[in-house]
Amino acid sequence: MTTDTFLADCRARLAFDLLSHTWNSVVLWALRDGPRRPVELRERIGGISSKVLTETLRRLQFNGLVDRHEPPGAPARVEYRLTPLGLTLLAPINAVGAWGFEYGDEVMAAQEAAESGGGRPV
Repeated sequence: MTTDTFLADCRARLAFDLLSHTWNSVVLWALRDGPRRPVELRERIGGISSKVLTETLRRLQFNGLVDRHEPPGAPARVEYRLTPLGLTLLAPINAVGAWGFEYGDEVMAAQEAAESGGGRPV
């Protein structure tokens, strides 16, 4: 297989799929400073429901990017933290975010031009 082919089993496609889900990158970025409880994550992120946060955390855990941790003691509580593998995605997420800050105005201008010209979003 060549590196420029994005087949279903391609590892590059796997990486893009992980980053393209709406909340994956946001939750990973919110965990960059250390473990957080779900309530803290919801406050930090904003705009995410408990259900969607739980689904996202489970998906990230399934992919080995986040660990679920229950610290000892009472009352019982749950925290989530990045795994070493999850930490490796912070640099690409930062790079995409920096691209968004640098070129976001151009993208929005193109969208507005397409909408005002009667063009339909693709």
